Amino acid sequence: MNKQKLNFPEEFWWGSAWSAEQAEGRGETGKAETVWERWYSEQPTRFYNRVSSEITTDHIHRYEDDIQLMKQTGHNSFRVSISWARMFPNGGERAVNPAAIAFYRDLFSKMNQEGIKVFANLYHFDMPAAMQDKGGWESRDVVEAYVHFATTCFDHFGDLVYHWFTSNEPLGPILGSYLEDFHYPNIVDFKRGAQAAFFTVLAHAKIIERFKEKKLSGKIGVILNLSPTFPRSQNPADVKAAEIADLFYTRSFLDPMVKGEFPQKLVDLLRKYEQLPNDYTSEDLACIKENTAQILGLNYYEPRRVKARMSAVNEMGPFLPEWFFENHIMPGRKMNEYRGWEIYEKGIYDLCMDIKNNYGNIEAFISENGMGVANEERFMDEAGQVIDEYRIDFIKDHLAYLWKAIQEGANIKGYHLWTFIDCWSWINAYKNRYGLVSLDLDTQKRTIKKSGEFYKQLSDENGFEYDVDYLV
Repeated sequence: MNKQKLNFPEEFWWGSAWSAEQAEGRGETGKAETVWERWYSEQPTRFYNRVSSEITTDHIHRYEDDIQLMKQTGHNSFRVSISWARMFPNGGERAVNPAAIAFYRDLFSKMNQEGIKVFANLYHFDMPAAMQDKGGWESRDVVEAYVHFATTCFDHFGDLVYHWFTSNEPLGPILGSYLEDFHYPNIVDFKRGAQAAFFTVLAHAKIIERFKEKKLSGKIGVILNLSPTFPRSQNPADVKAAEIADLFYTRSFLDPMVKGEFPQKLVDLLRKYEQLPNDYTSEDLACIKENTAQILGLNYYEPRRVKARMSAVNEMGPFLPEWFFENHIMPGRKMNEYRGWEIYEKGIYDLCMDIKNNYGNIEAFISENGMGVANEERFMDEAGQVIDEYRIDFIKDHLAYLWKAIQEGANIKGYHLWTFIDCWSWINAYKNRYGLVSLDLDTQKRTIKKSGEFYKQLSDENGFEYDVDYLV
C-alpha cells in the first residue's frame, strides 16, 4: 500500500451543479411553459412514476436554506442555470420578468455573501415551448431570441456571476430530439438535427461576442459532455469505427466551440451522405471562428467503446451515426448497474489529457461527474442518513486520476459533482439519486449524506489520502 495525500491546486473549485428545470420548481414568479412541461402534459407515462417538474427540489422557495447546505457540504462554487422561461414568461419574447430578476439577484447575492462563486449556465435543455413552436434550435429567430435572453442576463447579473456558460451538453438535445427519442419534440431526422446543431454553435458564438462587447469580468465558455472513445481492438476496422464515433459525439461540438472550426472529416462525411445543414453563411462561419470558449466545462460519466459494424445498414431507414459503428461491451467492465453506465475512472484522465494536448490546454474544470443509485433508502441508518460509501469511493477514484492529469500539466481548475441535492432527472424523474444531500419527496426534508460530510472534509483539506498504487 502506498497511501499519500493528493493535494489540489490553491483556490480549486469544489462544488456541484444542477439546472433550473431540475431543481427550482415552478413557483409563483411567473414562468412560460417549457418543452418538458409540454411533453409531460402530452405523454405523462414517458416520465418515471409520472413525476413532473412542477415541484422538483422546490429550490425557488428554499434557496436560502439550500445555500447553508452548500456551505455545510464544502462548496466554494456552484453551477446553476438561469431559466429562459422564467426570465421571459410570455414564451421567450422581449418582455423581461422583474420577479425572476429579483429571485436570481437574491440567490446570487446570498451565494456570494457565503463565499460561493456563481457559475451561471444559460441553457440546460429547457427551451420555452413557444420557442420550440417557432422551430427551436432550427430557427434563426429563436437563436436571436436566445441571444437577447443571454444579453439580458449579462445586464442584470453580470456583477454577481463569476463565470458564464452558453449551454450545458448541447449534444444532448440534438441526440434526444432528432435521433434517439428522449427529448421533446421526438423527431428522428438527422439533417434537421444537423441544422439545429449548427445554430446551437452559432448561438454560442453570438453570445460570446456580446459578452466581449460588455467587457464583463470572469470568463465565458461552454459545458460539454465528453467521453473518450476506445476501439474494441487495434484492427483497422475497429480503429476507423472509433474515429467516426468520436467525430460525431466528441469533436462535433468541441472543435467549433473551442477551436472555431468544424472537423473537416465530419463535414466531408455528412456532405457525402447529404446530411449537412442547408442554412448557413460565410458570416456565420466567421462569427463561430472569432468567438470561441474562454473556459471549458467537462462532464464525464463513462467511456465510449465501439467496434466495426458486424451487420449491414438498412439504408431505407433514417441516417444515424450508428451506420458506421456498433457499441462494444468490454468483457469484465465495471458497471453502475442502476444507470447502466460503465465506471471507468481513468477516462477522466484521458479526457483531460486530450484537452491539454489537442485544445491548447484551455482552462477547464470537471463540471459534472457522479453516480446515480436507485432506492438509496436501503442505505439509511437509524438516524435517517444515507451511508453512501460507494459514492465516496467513486469520487475518490475519479479525483485520483484528475489529480494525476493535473500533475502532468492539465489546466484543470475545479471539480463539480452532479449533484448537490437529489434532483429531478428528466424522464427518469427521481428513479436514481445523485445528491450529496438526500431529499424526501413527500416532505422536502433535506439530510446530508455521508458523502456530503466527506465532501466538506475534502474541500476543507483541499485533498485526501489515496493509495496511488491503484493509478495506472
